[in-house]
Amino acid sequence: MTETFLGIDVSQATLELAGRRDGAEFADVPATVANSDAGLTTLVPALLALRPTLIVLEATGGYERLAVATLTLAGLPVVVVNPRQVRAFGKAIGQLAKTDRLDAALLALFAERIRPELRQRPDFDTTELTDLVQRRRQVIDMITMERNRCALATTRVRRRLEAHITWLEREVEDVERRLRETIEASPMWRTRDELLQSTPGIGPRISQALIALLPELGALNRQRIAALAGVAPFNDDSGGRGKERHISGGRAAVRTALFMGALVGTRRNPVLKAFYHRLLAKGKAKKVALVACMRKLLTILNAMVRTNTPWSTLMTATVAHP
Repeated sequence: MTETFLGIDVSQATLELAGRRDGAEFADVPATVANSDAGLTTLVPALLALRPTLIVLEATGGYERLAVATLTLAGLPVVVVNPRQVRAFGKAIGQLAKTDRLDAALLALFAERIRPELRQRPDFDTTELTDLVQRRRQVIDMITMERNRCALATTRVRRRLEAHITWLEREVEDVERRLRETIEASPMWRTRDELLQSTPGIGPRISQALIALLPELGALNRQRIAALAGVAPFNDDSGGRGKERHISGGRAAVRTALFMGALVGTRRNPVLKAFYHRLLAKGKAKKVALVACMRKLLTILNAMVRTNTPWSTLMTATVAHP
């Protein structure tokens, strides 16, 4: 059976398309359409007629959302990939030039050669929750920047900064209220939130970040969930250098949430505290030990969500059957 692979280069205004079939490019696909409801309305029937094996887009900070949602709802096989992977693939085959057309063709070739795995796309409610979590992070960052500016500002400017900080603090409160309401409105998210917060070291903000930014929690094994979050140690052996392990890639915002959970956990979570001090006693650096705690915490949370087991029950079972 002939397989068809499509690449779509996404920009704010347009979608540039390229296709491959039988190891070569083909032109039976619209070259450029508007990145809008109207453009996608004309694009979807054309793509359905092609019956593509795989459609690949890059994550572009949100500009790809409309296209991904529309194509997924139409039943088309869509995968959103990390731009870093595509850039590395392009360098590996010697493609250094960059245009929208070339990028679309590269994505089609990436789809054909690499065939990234299809994953379930988040629904609209999950996307909204993710936006709220990210908005809270943005506002908190702005508050920090404004407070730093106060130290060197004149009296008149400082008053303006303080007024802005007050407004931003109210914005944080509003975002957090909407986050709580959104989670409370979903039985699934409410249950997951209760599970996660039953763990010493996991508070509302960390729980909300994990629910929104790591929806795969509980659905993958411990190795894959650790790699997805960016806390899996990878070998770095070369020549005379050996036994080197480094974390790499993954979702930075998830890693930040796990860092805070592990940091608190080394003081208040008996399992993580004992694990942390055991690593220090073996001569591990504090940062290395803390990253190990992040991965252990994620492994525990993954098991809790997968089995729908709260912390107290899980720990009781572990003590009874070590």
